[in-house]
Amino acid sequence: MSRWTVVIPEKTNRMVRTHLALRGSKKGDLSKFVDQAVRQSLFLETVDGMKSRNAETPADLIEAAIDEAVAWARETRS
Repeated sequence: MSRWTVVIPEKTNRMVRTHLALRGSKKGDLSKFVDQAVRQSLFLETVDGMKSRNAETPADLIEAAIDEAVAWARETRS
């Protein structure tokens, strides 16, 4: 586990803590919330990057690559 020291606007702090309180938060929920938000942000950034890089690639070529990867994964799991 790592510890971070972050500085955020007071308005954001109140919004997050109010949101967690309304959900009946417990100790550690703020850390879980931040972890999930960071992971989601990184995932969405990765997806956007892939979409940009593949914008000129024909859809049928992408579909074929996906089908090949899925078939490979299914074969290796068996």
